[in-house]
Amino acid sequence: MTALEAAPRKRFYTQLWFWVIVGIAFGIVFGMVAPDAAKGAKWLADGFIQMIKVIVAPVIFCTVVVGIASIGNLARAGGLALKALFYFLVATVVALTIGLVAANVFAPGSGFAGQPSATALASAAKQVDQGSQDAGFTGFILNDLLPTSFLGPFVENEVLRVLVLAILTACSVTLLAAPLRKRVVGSIETISKVIFGIIKLIMWAAPVAAFGGMAYTVAQFGAGSLTNLVKLMGVFWGTCAFFVVAVLGLVSWWAGFNILKVIRLIKDELLIIVGTSSSESVLPRLLTKLEAAGASKQTVGLVIPTGYSFNLDGTCIYLTLGALFIIQAGNEHLPVAAQIGLALLMVLTSKGAAGITGAGLVTLAASLQAFGGEFFSAEAIAVGIALIIGIDRVMSEGRALTNCIGNVVATLVIARWNGELDRERLKAVLDDPSLVDEAMELEHGSQADDEAGDEPEKELAAVGASSGYEVATERTGRVTSTGKTLPPAERTGERGDAHESVR
Repeated sequence: MTALEAAPRKRFYTQLWFWVIVGIAFGIVFGMVAPDAAKGAKWLADGFIQMIKVIVAPVIFCTVVVGIASIGNLARAGGLALKALFYFLVATVVALTIGLVAANVFAPGSGFAGQPSATALASAAKQVDQGSQDAGFTGFILNDLLPTSFLGPFVENEVLRVLVLAILTACSVTLLAAPLRKRVVGSIETISKVIFGIIKLIMWAAPVAAFGGMAYTVAQFGAGSLTNLVKLMGVFWGTCAFFVVAVLGLVSWWAGFNILKVIRLIKDELLIIVGTSSSESVLPRLLTKLEAAGASKQTVGLVIPTGYSFNLDGTCIYLTLGALFIIQAGNEHLPVAAQIGLALLMVLTSKGAAGITGAGLVTLAASLQAFGGEFFSAEAIAVGIALIIGIDRVMSEGRALTNCIGNVVATLVIARWNGELDRERLKAVLDDPSLVDEAMELEHGSQADDEAGDEPEKELAAVGASSGYEVATERTGRVTSTGKTLPPAERTGERGDAHESVR
C-alpha cells in the first residue's frame, strides 16, 4: 500500500459538483417544461450572487494584503506584480485580436434583418447610460480606479478600487518592523479565515442557485431567437473554446503542464460558474485550490485577485466580437485600421469588468461610446445592445468560464516564472485532483475545525512510515506518491502553514 492510497475517497454524492450538476439538470427540465414559471426562478441565482458579492471585496483585500506583505520586500513584490501585469497585457491583446479575427471570418451579424423589442430597447438604454459614465481614460481613472473613501469600495463592491486600497495597505504593512508586520499579517489572515467560514455557509446554496439560473436561461433561450443571434452565440463559444485549448493550451505546455488536466482540477468551480454565470462565486475556492496544488501563497494571493480585474480573456473576446456584430447587423463595415484602434481602446476599457453577470454589456457600451465616431452613434449603440441583451446570459457563462480558466493558467505560469511553483506537487495534483480535497474540506467543506483536518494528515504520515515511503505533509494536506521526500515548495516570505517532512 502507498501513502497515496491511504487517503479515503469521498462518495460522489457528498461532493458539491454532483449537486450542482443535479441542480443544472433539474433547471434544464424545469425551463423546458414550464418556461413561464422558470423565468421567475432567476431570483435564486441572483440572490446567491448577491450574497457572494458581500464577501468578494473582503476576500480580495485580505488575500492581496497577505500575499504582498508576507513577502516582506517591496522590490520583490513589485517584480511579481510587474510580471503579472505584463502577462495580463499580452493575454488581453491576444484575446481581443482573436475576437476580431473570429468576427471578420464568421461575420455573425451579416444579413441581419430583425428588430429589437421595446423591452430590450428600454433595458439597453439603461446599459448605455451606465456605460456613458465610465467612458474615456479620465473617467476610468476617476470613476473606476481611484477610491473616493476607504469603506465606499467595500460597500459598492468596486473590485478595482478595493484592489488599489489593498495594494496601498500591503505596502504600508511591508514597511513595518518585522515582528509587528508578522502580527499584522497574522491578524488579517485570521480575518480571512472567518470570511472563508461565511463562504462555507453560502456555498451550500450553490446547487439551488444553479437550478434557478439554468431554468431561467433555458426558458429565455427557448422563447425563440433570431438566427444571427444563435450564430453569434456559436461563434463566441467556439472562439472561447479555441482560446482555451489552443492559446492557453500552448502557454500551459510551455510552462510544463496540461490544460485539460487543469480544467479537470477546477471542474467543481466551472460547474458552479455554469449555474451562476459569475466567476466571482468561485474566487475563494480558487485561492485555496491553487495554493494546495503547489503555487506559492504570495503568487496566488496577488495574481488571482488582480486577474479578476486585469485578466478577463473571455470578456475581451466578447467585446471585439460584440462590437463587430453590431456593425455588421447595421450593414456597415469597419475598416481594419479602425478595428485596430477599437481593440487598442478596449485594452483599457476591458479592465475592471469583474465577473458579475451583465458587466460585459456595460463594458461593451462604454467601449463603443468612448470610440464614438460615425460607426457608433448613441442610437446605433442602443439598438446594438438591445439586440445582444436577450442572449447575454448565455454568453455571460462563456465569458466567466474563460476568465476563470485564464486566471488559473496565469497563476500557475507566473508562479513558475517567478520560481514559486512546486512542479512535482503540481504534477501529482493534476494526475490525481483528489490530493487537494483535504485542503478544500478544511477551508470550504462541511468540516470546519482544524483538529478534524489534522487527523487525515497524521494517518498519511503513519502509513508512509510503515510502507517505506517518504511523505511530505503540511496543513494544506499536500502529499506525494513519488516514493521520495518532496521538499516544500519554495516560498519567498513567511507562511502560516507549518511544513514537516516525515520519513
